[in-house]
Amino acid sequence: MKKILVPTDFSEQSQNALKVSAQIARKYNSEIHLLHLLDLPLDLIDPINEGVAGDLPESLFFMKLAHKRFTETFEKYQKELDGLVVHETVEFNQAFEGIMEITNKYECELIVMGSSSVSGLQEVFIGSNTEKVVRHSDVPVLVIKDDIPIFSTQEMVFSSSLKESQYKTFIEAVNLARILDSKLNLVYINTPHSFRTNQFIEERLEKFTKGIDPNSFNFEIYSDKSIEEGIRNYANKINADLIGIGTHGRKGISHFFNGSLSENIVNHAQRPVITFKI
Repeated sequence: MKKILVPTDFSEQSQNALKVSAQIARKYNSEIHLLHLLDLPLDLIDPINEGVAGDLPESLFFMKLAHKRFTETFEKYQKELDGLVVHETVEFNQAFEGIMEITNKYECELIVMGSSSVSGLQEVFIGSNTEKVVRHSDVPVLVIKDDIPIFSTQEMVFSSSLKESQYKTFIEAVNLARILDSKLNLVYINTPHSFRTNQFIEERLEKFTKGIDPNSFNFEIYSDKSIEEGIRNYANKINADLIGIGTHGRKGISHFFNGSLSENIVNHAQRPVITFKI
C-alpha cells in the first residue's frame, strides 16, 4: 500500500480521516495525497479552453485560501504527520469526479474519507460524495466517522452471500487483512426472508473458498432480522475494528429502488467501514 488518497474539505470528519490515514501511512511507509477540490461557479469556467480561468482574481483567491487551510492543517497535525510524505493537491473539479480522476492519476491504492451519519429522509434527498465514491470507486474506500486516536485492525468482518460474483471482493479482503495483520471474519447473514439451511451455506462456502488457505479466515453463520442489522450486530458481538463489504455500484433508478447495502452500512455503522467494488 504505497499511495493513499485523502479528500478533504477541512471539516472535522475529513480531519479524522487524515489522522487515520497518517497512522496507516506510518505503519506501511505509504505516501499521502491530500486532495482539496474547488467546485467553482460556472461563470469562472473557461468554455473555450475547457478549463478554469486560473488567472482570474476569484480563482486565485480560492487557491490562496486553500493553501492557507493546508498550512493550518499541517501545523495542527504536525505530530501526526511528522516524517510522512504528504502531497498537497488542489484541483478545480466537482468533488466526485475529481476524486476519481486523482485516484487514477496518482495510482492510489486506497481512499480514506470522513463521513457523518444521516438518517431518514436525508438519505433519499441528500447526495453524499462519500456515498458516490463508495458506490463507484475501483479501489477500496475506507470510511471514518469518529476521531480514532489509535486505529486498530485486529478484528475485521467481511460479510458475503458467498456468490461467485463476490469472489473477487473476498480475495481483496483476504489480501487487505494480510497487509493489515487482521484476523478476517467471513460472515454469512441468515435472515427470515432469505433463510438457508446450514448445509446449503456450508456447501456454497466450500465452492466459494476453493483454493483459498482456510487458515486465512474464520467463518461464521449469523442470524438476524436483516442483513444490515446482522452485519452491525455481528461486528458488535466480536468487537470488530473494521467492517468490510462489497458494493455493486448501481446507478440511476435501479439504485433508487434496490438501495445499496454498502451505503446503508456506511451511513449507520459507527465502526470504520471499508468497501470493495464487485
